[in-house]
Amino acid sequence: MKRRVDGVTCGGCALSAAGATAAPSLWLSMPRTQRHLGGGFENEGMDLTVLFTELPLVILGGAFLPLLVFTALVRLTARRRPRPE
Repeated sequence: MKRRVDGVTCGGCALSAAGATAAPSLWLSMPRTQRHLGGGFENEGMDLTVLFTELPLVILGGAFLPLLVFTALVRLTARRRPRPE
């Protein structure tokens, strides 16, 4: 089966890239994350292991969640349209 690159494919990739960059910036703006990264009073509660545990999951979730939603929407709308013969 030969696949072609079209607007839907490029849109999915762009959405995935946007999610992978937006999710960490949102994660960094949360008060809990700022506290763990040294924003607490006199470094109270500072825990840098969140960079190794939470950050990769945030990036993966930010990349894959929009892509999964986009794929589901494309498949649902493709079923409703009649196929040209």
